[in-house]
Amino acid sequence: MQLRVVPENPLEWIALKTNQVPIPLLHVQMYFIMAKAVMEAAEAGVFGAISKGKKTPETIAETCGLHPRPLAQLLTLLVSMEYLRYENEEFSLTSMAQKWIAPESPHSVHAIAVYNNQVAWDWVSNLGEYLRTGKGMESHDVFGETQWKLYQDAMFAVAKSEVREFEKRVPIPKNATAMLDIGGANGQYVTALCRKYPKLKATILDLAGAIEKASPLADDVQHQIDFEVGNALTDDLGENRYDVVLLSNVAHHFTEEQNQELTKRVMRSLRKGGIFIVNEFIRPAFDGKTELVGSSSSLFFGLTSTSGNWTVAEIQSWQRAAGLKIYKTIRYFTIPGMAMVIAKKL
Repeated sequence: MQLRVVPENPLEWIALKTNQVPIPLLHVQMYFIMAKAVMEAAEAGVFGAISKGKKTPETIAETCGLHPRPLAQLLTLLVSMEYLRYENEEFSLTSMAQKWIAPESPHSVHAIAVYNNQVAWDWVSNLGEYLRTGKGMESHDVFGETQWKLYQDAMFAVAKSEVREFEKRVPIPKNATAMLDIGGANGQYVTALCRKYPKLKATILDLAGAIEKASPLADDVQHQIDFEVGNALTDDLGENRYDVVLLSNVAHHFTEEQNQELTKRVMRSLRKGGIFIVNEFIRPAFDGKTELVGSSSSLFFGLTSTSGNWTVAEIQSWQRAAGLKIYKTIRYFTIPGMAMVIAKKL
């Protein structure tokens, strides 16, 4: 998926085709304020206020404690970005915003907007230093209780946005009874799979801060799921214990050497016929198809996790080196740039 400048009339089409539009100006002047506007609107409660019936500029300002003049500027931008509509002197959420950013929506990614605004936004100012030195930061090491809670709420929202397609398409062995979810304290993946496979028992291995601030598991699957505080980089994962090992949105936190070593221990922990799923945003190869989500998130994760995203070929190289057989790669339809890279123990 790509973000494009879309012409709205023939003259604009001609201007774009003849390279008369200063695209970098849009990137450096418009896009960064657009991102910040959505984050600030989410944190201020603008989307929630509108979805609950506070639809005039005056009621939105009063509900959210915002100054009327800059709020009007914000609302104008959100209309242009197709988050809001303005009709009969009232604002309403578009169907996209109602589904994906209204706080009460079951699909909402509102929490990651708040997390990025409160925690991650300031990190981006360190990008130049990262580019010069190659030294990113290990974001989890600087989390306090507040940051862990914001982070876990954000990870819950991210997982929730992809788990429906994950659950439908992941090729779980029919007779699977034991699963390990590495770094999955949000609980979304194991909850979906335990509901689908009642005989499945799952263990979630994650850091103490992540488990402490994770949302409670649903009542109907609690008996199938155990939490284990630990570190996947150092903990013994056992031998012949699991039919499924899931590493979702975690490999970008680890170096290549760490991922190679982890994959070897995952191999030992799998039963015969078991599968190892690396569920990740994929960095496009230089000579492959361009893809905005995977490439932009790779730079962000490099800055904040000292690593970054990996290509499918790189992930598969760890799996082959560990003695696993490459099984299949499943690219998401609904989450641009994301894939399940799956290998099997023969």
